[in-house]
Amino acid sequence: MSRVSVPCHVKGTVALQMGDVRTSQGRPGVLVIDVTFPSIAPFELQEITFKNYYTAFLSIRVRQHTSMHTQAKWVTCLRDYCLMPDPHSEEGAQAYVSLFKHQMLCDMARVLELRLILRQPSPLWLSFTVEELQIYQQGPKSPSMTFPKWLSHPVPCEQPAPLLETKIYGCDRVKLMESLVVGDIAELRPNQGTLSLFTNEVGGILDDLIVTNTSEGHLYVVSNAGCWDKDLALMQDKVRELQNMGSDVGLEVVDNALLALQGPTAAQVLQLGVADDLKKLPFMTSAVMEVFGVPSCRVTRCGYTGEDGVEISVPVAGAVHLATALLENPEVKLAGLAARDSLRLEAGLCLYGNDIDEHTTPVEGSLSWTLGKRRRAAMDFPGAAVIAPQLQGKVQRRRVGLMCEGAPMRAHSPILSMEGTVIGTVTSGCPSPCLKKNVAMGYVPSEYSQPGTPLLVEVRRKQQMAVVSKMPFVPTNYYTLK
Repeated sequence: MSRVSVPCHVKGTVALQMGDVRTSQGRPGVLVIDVTFPSIAPFELQEITFKNYYTAFLSIRVRQHTSMHTQAKWVTCLRDYCLMPDPHSEEGAQAYVSLFKHQMLCDMARVLELRLILRQPSPLWLSFTVEELQIYQQGPKSPSMTFPKWLSHPVPCEQPAPLLETKIYGCDRVKLMESLVVGDIAELRPNQGTLSLFTNEVGGILDDLIVTNTSEGHLYVVSNAGCWDKDLALMQDKVRELQNMGSDVGLEVVDNALLALQGPTAAQVLQLGVADDLKKLPFMTSAVMEVFGVPSCRVTRCGYTGEDGVEISVPVAGAVHLATALLENPEVKLAGLAARDSLRLEAGLCLYGNDIDEHTTPVEGSLSWTLGKRRRAAMDFPGAAVIAPQLQGKVQRRRVGLMCEGAPMRAHSPILSMEGTVIGTVTSGCPSPCLKKNVAMGYVPSEYSQPGTPLLVEVRRKQQMAVVSKMPFVPTNYYTLK
């Protein structure tokens, strides 16, 4: 284990910069960085920014300022956060990753000492490098101009956008939503939800989202953080359009946090903190309940991992309390994006911006099942004129699963026919922890999309065998009533 102790003197906004710190090559490693603030105590931590190669799991502990008569104690405020900005490319993994104080499960305004623990996950990743580490104190920030010349400058640090949660009200709420998505919203039972797609006039997917028909008289809509601006603008524009036509419809943005509790024992863990019987809450249904003392939480039996689990929409004021309560159970661990990415890929689930986008139709993306039967007949959703012929088999390319025994397939890897002609591209790929094989998704011409079709994939400028495989790669474990 490598251990580096760094005494730190705060100057302006940047409290600490580090050069090249490496673990031993070829085997897992742990790097412990202790940071002290001798000149300013206590210190409010606003943000920590890393530039990191490959993958490392980060834990953060802080020693907090207390009263004169109480000994300062170490508190864990982040556990095993995966520093992996873009799991699909080595270039992307060299980008900046920022952690903000609202992501920490303790008070960051009383910090005396900081301990950063970086764990290298496996020999597969060879080594990690921390090229830069910046710690920002309270107050306005600006990118430092004193970085060594051999380092690139960071992009401006911005807080990540939350998931977009909205409520659609009014007698014409279903009319509004069905004018934007391909799903059959009118047929949803009370508190039942469905995965659907925003589409444009040429059939492209603008985003994927979950729409729930609540028993409280509104539609509850959750869409992706990365599409916050365009999703909200899309819905607001349609609300104004319908209101001008005399329709009864309105929109409210929900200022909640969203916690996802996933895994085989998720319901068992959650049941300890709720009065409702979770056995009566099947996949893609939701209910409002008190959760570990936090009132007015909406619990939805879903999650983008292929496992049983829930997503909990919780008022912001209770989010840290709820997260802390869940983490007190030894069954619960914090999971980074890499864990979630491998799970959703094993389940054959798309990541917007990688596997589907505005240039991909639902049929090309193998998402035809999201189109309701009534909607197909009515042809009243955006892009229907393009999508309908594709439903009859007139589609040139399709999203497929791929499996190979060689090096892991990554996004942008070329897919080739057995004759060596490039026919497609990998959109997501990683080693499957469950299967101990490498899995991926990508697009190929329809004639190559049948399971069992042998293909070639170019990885690190070398061609290796791959085979088109059925998805999900690992059977899903959604909870349904027997």
